Amino acid sequence: MKNEFTAIIEHGENGWWVASCPEIPAANGQGRTPEAAREDLAAAVALVLEYLRDKALKSAPPGARQDTIAVG
Repeated sequence: MKNEFTAIIEHGENGWWVASCPEIPAANGQGRTPEAAREDLAAAVALVLEYLRDKALKSAPPGARQDTIAVG
């Protein structure tokens, strides 16, 4: 199963395209084409989620149990 997120892609300044993800406001992308901006956004989403996961795991109390869930 894959997680899916919304990509908002807009024509920006100087011929660049910018992309944002409303579900993950910290993630943004850009590129010379809409496709490039979308790919850059996907990489940013992955980085933000990895950062948040690492941060959460480091702050978990001792003895806490780690498991995974699937959302779909």
